[in-house]
Amino acid sequence: MTRVAEETWRARVRGCLLGGAIGDALGGPVEFQDGRSIVAEHPDGVRDFISGAWPPGTITDDTQMTLFTMEGLIRAGVRTDRGLGFTVAVVQHGYDRWLDTQTLSGPSGERDGWLQAEQWLYARRAPGNTCLSALTEARKGESRIPQFGAEAVNDSKGCGGVMRVAPFGLLPDRYPTEWVFDSAATAAGYTHGHPTGKLASGALAAIVHEICAGATLEAALDTTAALLALHKDHEETSTTLSFARHLAATAPHGPVTVERLGGGWVAEEALAIGVYAALAYPEPEQFLDALALAVTHSGDSDSTGAICGNILGALHGETALPPELVFTVEGRPVILQLADDFALEFATADRLHGDYGPHTTWTTRHPGW
Repeated sequence: MTRVAEETWRARVRGCLLGGAIGDALGGPVEFQDGRSIVAEHPDGVRDFISGAWPPGTITDDTQMTLFTMEGLIRAGVRTDRGLGFTVAVVQHGYDRWLDTQTLSGPSGERDGWLQAEQWLYARRAPGNTCLSALTEARKGESRIPQFGAEAVNDSKGCGGVMRVAPFGLLPDRYPTEWVFDSAATAAGYTHGHPTGKLASGALAAIVHEICAGATLEAALDTTAALLALHKDHEETSTTLSFARHLAATAPHGPVTVERLGGGWVAEEALAIGVYAALAYPEPEQFLDALALAVTHSGDSDSTGAICGNILGALHGETALPPELVFTVEGRPVILQLADDFALEFATADRLHGDYGPHTTWTTRHPGW
Protein backbone atom coordinates (compact mmCIF):
# COMPACT_ATOMS: atom_id res chain seq x y z
CA MET A 1 0.00 0.00 0.00
CA THR A 2 1.51 3.34 -1.05
CA ARG A 3 1.59 6.24 1.38
CA VAL A 4 -1.19 8.06 -0.49
CA ALA A 5 -3.31 4.90 -0.66
CA GLU A 6 -2.79 4.31 3.05
CA GLU A 7 -3.86 7.86 3.90
CA THR A 8 -7.03 7.44 1.82
CA TRP A 9 -7.78 4.10 3.44
CA ARG A 10 -7.29 5.48 6.94
CA ALA A 11 -9.73 8.29 6.15
CA ARG A 12 -12.24 5.68 4.98
CA VAL A 13 -11.78 3.64 8.17
CA ARG A 14 -12.43 6.69 10.35
CA GLY A 15 -15.29 7.84 8.13
CA CYS A 16 -17.00 4.46 8.16
CA LEU A 17 -16.85 3.96 11.90
CA LEU A 18 -17.74 7.52 12.86
CA GLY A 19 -20.33 7.84 10.07
CA GLY A 20 -22.08 4.74 11.35
CA ALA A 21 -22.12 6.13 14.89
CA ILE A 22 -23.63 9.41 13.70
CA GLY A 23 -26.34 7.64 11.71
CA ASP A 24 -27.06 5.45 14.71
CA ALA A 25 -27.35 8.40 17.10
CA LEU A 26 -29.48 10.34 14.61
CA GLY A 27 -31.98 7.50 14.27
CA GLY A 28 -32.03 6.22 17.83
CA PRO A 29 -34.56 8.71 19.26
CA VAL A 30 -37.13 8.03 16.49
CA GLU A 31 -36.83 4.25 16.44
CA PHE A 32 -40.26 2.71 17.04
CA GLN A 33 -42.05 5.93 15.97
CA ASP A 34 -44.52 6.08 13.10
CA GLY A 35 -43.07 7.63 9.96
CA ARG A 36 -45.90 10.13 9.55
CA SER A 37 -45.44 11.47 13.07
CA ILE A 38 -41.70 11.81 12.47
CA VAL A 39 -42.30 13.78 9.27
CA ALA A 40 -44.91 15.95 11.01
CA GLU A 41 -42.33 16.94 13.60
CA HIS A 42 -39.36 17.00 11.21
CA PRO A 43 -40.64 17.94 7.72
CA ASP A 44 -37.14 17.84 6.22
CA GLY A 45 -36.29 14.60 7.98
CA VAL A 46 -34.30 14.12 11.18
CA ARG A 47 -31.21 16.21 10.50
CA ASP A 48 -29.94 16.93 14.00
CA PHE A 49 -29.49 14.99 17.21
CA ILE A 50 -32.68 15.16 19.25
CA SER A 51 -33.77 14.04 22.68
CA GLY A 52 -35.34 10.66 23.17
CA ALA A 53 -34.87 8.06 25.86
CA TRP A 54 -31.28 9.31 26.13
CA PRO A 55 -29.52 12.67 25.61
CA PRO A 56 -29.03 13.98 22.04
CA GLY A 57 -26.13 12.33 20.23
CA THR A 58 -26.28 9.09 22.23
CA ILE A 59 -25.22 5.95 20.38
CA THR A 60 -27.11 2.67 20.69
CA ASP A 61 -26.26 -1.03 20.75
CA ASP A 62 -25.56 -0.83 17.00
CA THR A 63 -22.40 1.21 17.53
CA GLN A 64 -21.49 -0.61 20.73
CA MET A 65 -21.41 -3.94 18.90
CA THR A 66 -19.64 -2.44 15.90
CA LEU A 67 -16.85 -1.25 18.18
CA PHE A 68 -16.46 -4.72 19.64
CA THR A 69 -16.43 -6.15 16.10
CA MET A 70 -13.56 -3.85 15.20
CA GLU A 71 -11.65 -4.61 18.38
CA GLY A 72 -12.17 -8.32 17.74
CA LEU A 73 -10.64 -7.94 14.28
CA ILE A 74 -7.61 -6.16 15.74
CA ARG A 75 -7.14 -8.95 18.26
CA ALA A 76 -7.52 -11.55 15.49
CA GLY A 77 -4.74 -9.74 13.65
CA VAL A 78 -2.50 -9.90 16.71
CA ARG A 79 -3.30 -13.60 17.09
CA THR A 80 -1.82 -14.41 13.68
CA ASP A 81 1.62 -14.05 15.33
CA ARG A 82 1.07 -17.54 16.64
CA GLY A 83 1.01 -18.94 13.12
CA LEU A 84 -2.66 -19.86 13.44
CA GLY A 85 -4.02 -17.67 10.66
CA PHE A 86 -6.77 -15.09 10.91
CA THR A 87 -9.51 -16.59 13.09
CA VAL A 88 -12.97 -15.03 12.84
CA ALA A 89 -14.05 -16.67 16.11
CA VAL A 90 -11.96 -14.05 17.95
CA VAL A 91 -14.73 -11.61 17.05
CA GLN A 92 -17.21 -13.71 19.03
CA HIS A 93 -14.94 -13.16 22.02
CA GLY A 94 -15.52 -9.44 21.40
CA TYR A 95 -19.27 -9.97 21.50
CA ASP A 96 -18.84 -11.87 24.76
CA ARG A 97 -17.16 -8.78 26.22
CA TRP A 98 -20.00 -6.64 24.83
CA LEU A 99 -22.45 -8.88 26.68
CA ASP A 100 -20.69 -7.92 29.91
CA THR A 101 -21.50 -4.28 29.18
CA GLN A 102 -25.16 -5.22 29.05
CA THR A 103 -25.22 -7.37 32.18
CA LEU A 104 -22.72 -5.70 34.53
CA SER A 105 -22.63 -2.18 35.95
CA GLY A 106 -18.99 -1.69 35.03
CA PRO A 107 -15.70 -3.48 34.26
CA SER A 108 -15.26 -6.57 36.44
CA GLY A 109 -11.47 -6.55 36.39
CA GLU A 110 -11.54 -10.09 35.03
CA ARG A 111 -11.31 -9.16 31.34
CA ASP A 112 -8.31 -8.03 29.32
CA GLY A 113 -7.91 -5.42 26.61
CA TRP A 114 -8.80 -1.75 26.78
CA LEU A 115 -12.25 -1.38 25.22
CA GLN A 116 -14.09 -3.35 27.90
CA ALA A 117 -12.67 -0.94 30.49
CA GLU A 118 -14.55 2.02 28.99
CA GLN A 119 -17.23 2.72 31.60
CA TRP A 120 -19.46 4.70 29.19
CA LEU A 121 -20.11 1.52 27.19
CA TYR A 122 -21.82 -0.11 30.19
CA ALA A 123 -25.25 1.15 29.22
CA ARG A 124 -28.26 -0.64 27.78
CA ARG A 125 -29.42 1.11 24.63
CA ALA A 126 -32.30 -1.14 23.55
CA PRO A 127 -30.07 -4.15 22.72
CA GLY A 128 -31.57 -6.73 20.41
CA ASN A 129 -33.15 -9.66 22.19
CA THR A 130 -31.64 -12.10 19.70
CA CYS A 131 -28.11 -10.84 20.32
CA LEU A 132 -28.59 -11.04 24.09
CA SER A 133 -30.18 -14.48 24.09
CA ALA A 134 -27.81 -16.07 21.58
CA LEU A 135 -24.69 -14.90 23.41
CA THR A 136 -26.14 -15.83 26.79
CA GLU A 137 -26.94 -19.31 25.50
CA ALA A 138 -23.40 -19.61 24.13
CA ARG A 139 -22.07 -19.10 27.66
CA LYS A 140 -23.78 -22.33 28.75
CA GLY A 141 -24.34 -21.01 32.26
CA GLU A 142 -20.76 -19.80 32.72
CA SER A 143 -19.49 -16.24 33.11
CA ARG A 144 -18.06 -16.21 29.59
CA ILE A 145 -18.35 -18.26 26.40
CA PRO A 146 -16.25 -21.40 27.00
CA GLN A 147 -15.44 -22.06 23.35
CA PHE A 148 -15.69 -19.56 20.55
CA GLY A 149 -16.85 -20.14 17.00
CA ALA A 150 -20.19 -21.95 17.30
CA GLU A 151 -23.09 -20.61 15.25
CA ALA A 152 -26.31 -19.57 16.96
CA VAL A 153 -29.09 -22.14 17.04
CA ASN A 154 -32.06 -20.01 16.01
CA ASP A 155 -33.88 -18.93 12.88
CA SER A 156 -33.57 -15.18 13.33
CA LYS A 157 -32.81 -12.84 10.46
CA GLY A 158 -33.12 -9.67 12.54
CA CYS A 159 -30.85 -6.77 11.67
CA GLY A 160 -28.64 -7.28 14.74
CA GLY A 161 -26.03 -9.01 12.59
CA VAL A 162 -25.84 -6.66 9.62
CA MET A 163 -25.74 -3.48 11.71
CA ARG A 164 -22.40 -4.44 13.32
CA VAL A 165 -20.22 -6.02 10.59
CA ALA A 166 -19.03 -3.04 8.52
CA PRO A 167 -15.50 -3.28 10.05
CA PHE A 168 -14.93 -6.50 8.11
CA GLY A 169 -15.20 -4.45 4.93
CA LEU A 170 -12.46 -2.11 6.14
CA LEU A 171 -9.80 -4.81 6.08
CA PRO A 172 -7.07 -4.05 3.51
CA ASP A 173 -7.36 -5.43 0.00
CA ARG A 174 -4.96 -8.27 0.73
CA TYR A 175 -8.10 -9.86 2.19
CA PRO A 176 -10.21 -10.89 -0.83
CA THR A 177 -13.78 -9.60 -0.99
CA GLU A 178 -15.09 -13.17 -1.11
CA TRP A 179 -13.32 -13.91 2.19
CA VAL A 180 -14.63 -10.68 3.71
CA PHE A 181 -18.18 -11.59 2.67
CA ASP A 182 -17.98 -15.08 4.14
CA SER A 183 -16.27 -13.93 7.34
CA ALA A 184 -18.82 -11.21 8.04
CA ALA A 185 -21.60 -13.72 7.42
CA THR A 186 -19.95 -16.09 9.88
CA ALA A 187 -19.69 -13.34 12.51
CA ALA A 188 -23.36 -12.47 12.08
CA GLY A 189 -24.15 -16.15 12.50
CA TYR A 190 -22.87 -16.08 16.07
CA THR A 191 -26.22 -14.52 16.99
CA HIS A 192 -28.48 -14.87 13.94
CA GLY A 193 -28.99 -18.30 12.45
CA HIS A 194 -31.20 -17.55 9.44
CA PRO A 195 -29.37 -17.58 6.08
CA THR A 196 -30.69 -14.12 5.19
CA GLY A 197 -29.38 -12.67 8.44
CA LYS A 198 -25.93 -13.93 7.54
CA LEU A 199 -25.95 -13.18 3.82
CA ALA A 200 -27.16 -9.60 4.23
CA SER A 201 -24.30 -9.09 6.69
CA GLY A 202 -21.80 -10.51 4.23
CA ALA A 203 -23.22 -8.23 1.57
CA LEU A 204 -22.69 -5.06 3.64
CA ALA A 205 -19.09 -6.03 4.36
CA ALA A 206 -18.51 -6.74 0.67
CA ILE A 207 -19.94 -3.36 -0.35
CA VAL A 208 -17.70 -1.53 2.10
CA HIS A 209 -14.66 -3.57 1.07
CA GLU A 210 -15.12 -2.88 -2.63
CA ILE A 211 -15.60 0.84 -1.91
CA CYS A 212 -12.40 0.91 0.13
CA ALA A 213 -10.62 -0.67 -2.83
CA GLY A 214 -11.71 2.27 -4.98
CA ALA A 215 -14.97 1.05 -6.51
CA THR A 216 -17.95 3.34 -6.99
CA LEU A 217 -21.03 2.51 -4.96
CA GLU A 218 -22.78 1.15 -8.05
CA ALA A 219 -19.78 -1.02 -8.96
CA ALA A 220 -19.54 -2.27 -5.37
CA LEU A 221 -23.20 -3.25 -5.50
CA ASP A 222 -22.66 -5.08 -8.80
CA THR A 223 -19.80 -7.12 -7.32
CA THR A 224 -21.82 -7.86 -4.20
CA ALA A 225 -24.84 -8.97 -6.24
CA ALA A 226 -22.63 -11.42 -8.11
CA LEU A 227 -21.22 -12.77 -4.83
CA LEU A 228 -24.67 -13.15 -3.33
CA ALA A 229 -25.84 -15.16 -6.30
CA LEU A 230 -23.22 -17.80 -5.53
CA HIS A 231 -24.76 -18.56 -2.13
CA LYS A 232 -27.69 -20.78 -1.35
CA ASP A 233 -30.76 -18.94 -0.02
CA HIS A 234 -29.58 -15.58 -1.36
CA GLU A 235 -32.91 -14.68 -2.96
CA GLU A 236 -34.37 -12.55 -0.16
CA THR A 237 -31.27 -10.40 0.11
CA SER A 238 -30.66 -10.19 -3.63
CA THR A 239 -34.24 -9.27 -4.44
CA THR A 240 -34.50 -6.59 -1.76
CA LEU A 241 -31.16 -5.02 -2.72
CA SER A 242 -32.19 -4.99 -6.38
CA PHE A 243 -35.45 -3.30 -5.44
CA ALA A 244 -33.57 -0.66 -3.45
CA ARG A 245 -31.44 0.14 -6.49
CA HIS A 246 -34.53 0.30 -8.68
CA LEU A 247 -36.29 2.72 -6.32
CA ALA A 248 -33.21 4.94 -6.04
CA ALA A 249 -33.14 5.26 -9.83
CA THR A 250 -36.86 5.65 -10.50
CA ALA A 251 -38.87 6.81 -7.48
CA PRO A 252 -39.09 10.14 -5.60
CA HIS A 253 -36.59 10.29 -2.76
CA GLY A 254 -38.51 10.43 0.48
CA PRO A 255 -39.95 8.53 3.46
CA VAL A 256 -42.82 7.08 1.42
CA THR A 257 -40.34 5.38 -0.89
CA VAL A 258 -38.21 4.21 2.03
CA GLU A 259 -41.18 2.44 3.54
CA ARG A 260 -41.71 0.46 0.35
CA LEU A 261 -38.55 -1.37 1.41
CA GLY A 262 -39.98 -2.35 4.81
CA GLY A 263 -39.15 -1.27 8.32
CA GLY A 264 -35.56 -2.41 8.59
CA TRP A 265 -36.28 -4.78 11.46
CA VAL A 266 -34.92 -7.70 9.45
CA ALA A 267 -31.49 -7.88 7.91
CA GLU A 268 -32.26 -7.56 4.20
CA GLU A 269 -34.59 -4.59 4.76
CA ALA A 270 -32.11 -2.72 6.97
CA LEU A 271 -29.39 -3.20 4.37
CA ALA A 272 -31.69 -2.17 1.53
CA ILE A 273 -32.80 1.05 3.26
CA GLY A 274 -29.21 2.02 4.04
CA VAL A 275 -28.17 1.33 0.45
CA TYR A 276 -31.20 3.15 -0.98
CA ALA A 277 -30.48 6.31 1.02
CA ALA A 278 -26.81 6.23 0.02
CA LEU A 279 -27.77 5.87 -3.65
CA ALA A 280 -30.37 8.63 -3.40
CA TYR A 281 -27.80 11.11 -2.07
CA PRO A 282 -24.39 9.79 -3.06
CA GLU A 283 -22.30 12.98 -3.10
CA PRO A 284 -20.06 14.07 -0.20
CA GLU A 285 -22.02 17.29 0.33
CA GLN A 286 -25.23 15.23 0.53
CA PHE A 287 -24.11 13.11 3.47
CA LEU A 288 -26.66 14.59 5.88
CA ASP A 289 -29.43 14.34 3.27
CA ALA A 290 -28.73 10.62 3.00
CA LEU A 291 -28.67 10.07 6.75
CA ALA A 292 -31.91 12.02 7.22
CA LEU A 293 -33.57 9.88 4.56
CA ALA A 294 -32.22 6.68 6.11
CA VAL A 295 -33.66 7.38 9.57
CA THR A 296 -36.97 9.09 8.75
CA HIS A 297 -39.33 6.12 8.52
CA SER A 298 -41.45 3.76 10.60
CA GLY A 299 -38.93 1.20 11.67
CA ASP A 300 -35.44 0.46 12.94
CA SER A 301 -34.12 3.94 12.29
CA ASP A 302 -30.87 3.64 14.22
CA SER A 303 -29.78 0.52 12.34
CA THR A 304 -30.67 1.90 8.90
CA GLY A 305 -28.94 5.17 9.77
CA ALA A 306 -25.85 3.32 10.96
CA ILE A 307 -25.65 1.23 7.78
CA CYS A 308 -26.04 4.27 5.55
CA GLY A 309 -23.37 6.10 7.58
CA ASN A 310 -21.02 3.12 7.32
CA ILE A 311 -21.37 3.02 3.53
CA LEU A 312 -21.01 6.74 2.85
CA GLY A 313 -18.31 7.17 5.48
CA ALA A 314 -16.27 4.51 3.71
CA LEU A 315 -17.04 6.06 0.32
CA HIS A 316 -16.13 9.65 1.13
CA GLY A 317 -13.89 9.48 4.20
CA GLU A 318 -14.14 11.38 7.44
CA THR A 319 -13.99 14.89 5.95
CA ALA A 320 -17.46 14.49 4.42
CA LEU A 321 -19.12 13.88 7.79
CA PRO A 322 -21.48 16.64 9.01
CA PRO A 323 -19.30 18.63 11.44
CA GLU A 324 -22.28 19.74 13.52
CA LEU A 325 -22.90 16.07 14.32
CA VAL A 326 -19.30 14.91 14.52
CA PHE A 327 -18.41 17.08 17.47
CA THR A 328 -21.38 16.05 19.62
CA VAL A 329 -21.77 12.31 18.96
CA GLU A 330 -21.21 10.22 22.07
CA GLY A 331 -17.87 8.46 22.41
CA ARG A 332 -16.08 10.20 19.54
CA PRO A 333 -12.61 10.01 21.16
CA VAL A 334 -12.91 6.24 21.70
CA ILE A 335 -14.46 5.65 18.28
CA LEU A 336 -11.61 7.43 16.53
CA GLN A 337 -8.98 5.87 18.76
CA LEU A 338 -10.28 2.43 17.85
CA ALA A 339 -10.36 3.33 14.15
CA ASP A 340 -6.74 4.45 14.36
CA ASP A 341 -5.74 1.30 16.25
CA PHE A 342 -7.38 -0.76 13.50
CA ALA A 343 -5.37 1.10 10.86
CA LEU A 344 -2.16 0.67 12.86
CA GLU A 345 -2.70 -3.07 13.25
CA PHE A 346 -3.42 -3.75 9.61
CA ALA A 347 -0.89 -1.34 8.10
CA THR A 348 2.06 -1.44 10.53
CA ALA A 349 1.78 -4.64 12.57
CA ASP A 350 5.45 -5.44 12.01
CA ARG A 351 6.38 -2.38 14.07
CA LEU A 352 3.96 -3.17 16.90
CA HIS A 353 4.37 -6.90 17.49
CA GLY A 354 6.63 -9.58 16.09
CA ASP A 355 6.74 -13.30 15.43
CA TYR A 356 4.81 -15.56 17.78
CA GLY A 357 3.39 -12.77 19.88
CA PRO A 358 6.05 -11.44 22.25
CA HIS A 359 4.72 -9.32 25.10
CA THR A 360 4.50 -5.67 24.10
CA THR A 361 2.36 -2.75 25.25
CA TRP A 362 0.40 -3.22 22.02
CA THR A 363 -0.45 -6.85 22.77
CA THR A 364 -1.42 -5.85 26.30
CA ARG A 365 -3.80 -3.34 24.79
CA HIS A 366 -5.04 -5.83 22.19
CA PRO A 367 -4.41 -9.41 23.37
CA GLY A 368 -4.39 -11.98 20.59
CA TRP A 369 -7.44 -14.00 21.53
